Amino acid sequence: MACLQQVLLIAGFGDWLPGWQPWPYLLVATPAWLLARLWWSQAEVPSAWLHGVDRLRRVHVWVLVLGVLALTAAVWAVLQDYEPHLGHEEAVYANKARSWLDGTPDAGWGTYRPVGLPALGGLALALHDDAGALRVVALILALFTLTTTYLVAAAWTTPRRAVVAMLLVLSGLGFLRRVPEFLNDIGTTGLLLLVVFLLVRAQEKPDSPALLALPFVVLAAFYLRYGVVGNLAAIGLAALLAYGPRAWTARGRHLGVAATVLLVGLSPHLVYATKVTGWPLGLIFSATKQANRLFVGDGLLYYLAIFPYRLAGDLGAVVMAAGVFATVTAVRRLLRSRRPGGHALRMAERRHVFLGTTALLVFVILGIATDGEPRFVYLSVVLLTVLGVQTVADVAGRWAAPTLAGFAALAAVTVLGTAQVVAHGAMPGPDRLSDSTVPVARQLSSSGPCLLVTGYEPEVGWYSGCDAVTFAQYRRMHVPGGTEVSLLLFERGRLQPSAAGLKQLIGDRETLVRRIPTQGSLGAATVVTLR
Repeated sequence: MACLQQVLLIAGFGDWLPGWQPWPYLLVATPAWLLARLWWSQAEVPSAWLHGVDRLRRVHVWVLVLGVLALTAAVWAVLQDYEPHLGHEEAVYANKARSWLDGTPDAGWGTYRPVGLPALGGLALALHDDAGALRVVALILALFTLTTTYLVAAAWTTPRRAVVAMLLVLSGLGFLRRVPEFLNDIGTTGLLLLVVFLLVRAQEKPDSPALLALPFVVLAAFYLRYGVVGNLAAIGLAALLAYGPRAWTARGRHLGVAATVLLVGLSPHLVYATKVTGWPLGLIFSATKQANRLFVGDGLLYYLAIFPYRLAGDLGAVVMAAGVFATVTAVRRLLRSRRPGGHALRMAERRHVFLGTTALLVFVILGIATDGEPRFVYLSVVLLTVLGVQTVADVAGRWAAPTLAGFAALAAVTVLGTAQVVAHGAMPGPDRLSDSTVPVARQLSSSGPCLLVTGYEPEVGWYSGCDAVTFAQYRRMHVPGGTEVSLLLFERGRLQPSAAGLKQLIGDRETLVRRIPTQGSLGAATVVTLR
């Protein structure tokens, strides 16, 4: 049923599912598979299956890796047609990148946002000045993170199991949904994986200079996304739990050098944060305050509600659940080892504790600190997937190779099915909104200084080239002389003033009122230009 469901999705018949959301057949069937283990574990693996696995083994592993990366690029290219316009978050970073390049306004930008992605976007726009160049940056970041996933998973498991982990990560709806977009979450995940890898290597290879490389990766991740502070806190706590304080103090010299380099690298940010907020951590806490949450901890409840299916899809959910099982088992062994007479854990077992507790702590820390979104917890998804692949192999025993080969084949098919879900289930909403904002913004483009006041300031600013602010921001700002100001309202727009509020904003100034029909979900636009 799960395979048939994916085939139907690929064929375009996903509209029979509510919201194009597949049913979790595999997740429901997993207990039955485990209960039947006593039977199938004793059975002989069919010779045809073994022959197929042998043929796969003749394919060089890097051919498989390049195949996954090529599949990623193909899906990225296809999905561009379903959401051709920059969305709200994308436009914020795009405006900043363009402002650094040619001085146009950085509509929607806030000081709490990190500078890394606009810097990459500026390089792309210098080569080709359009939104497509920014989306290419998104593709490069996705390829980087998937390649990093392969490299670290190959070091922790085997190269071919690492390819399975790559495919599973790519097939998940939470991950694939953001592959086409100019955002920083996927690229940051690759850097965080390197942080975890370097910490593991520092313990498993005592003579390794891994800790000396650590601050450079941490700095890159931080300047790409300030929100990694929560991830780094989870990584640090898990490292102490898994290896113990003594294991880290034994590397005190390397840690001291790493801390010094990290502090030097953070000093520009700390100085700037002190200047604009009054204290060094002001921007980090300011970013946390932007969370769209109802109460503290609603992000954690969200992750509990969607875990693991909505994060990783049907097949990925099974593997993530196996990763959680591996984590619980490893933590229990760790606790037993600390009792009198307990056996010391092997490094591989401590690594399992570290990876698993990092993944779970990320959910907890970010779920408490901010609102919940799948893109915030990609690190957890990857780590639990890697652990889960290894656990499935261990449980399957002599069936491991054909089982994982089947997982890889189904994951490859699921990538195509998930791409259909993204194209027809997730992207139409934002695209219908763009059908309202983009044509209006292009009509309001001006050769002179212009300011648009709207609830959709980033995307309107990008497509018009004007500065753009919200109505609340306009009430508090001083508009430079010579700037043409237009108030932009939609029939079904957000964050718009009432009729009385609009009159107050206009005051006694003369106006030119235009109505611009659109085909988008926001309806017709009303443009009030102040004279």
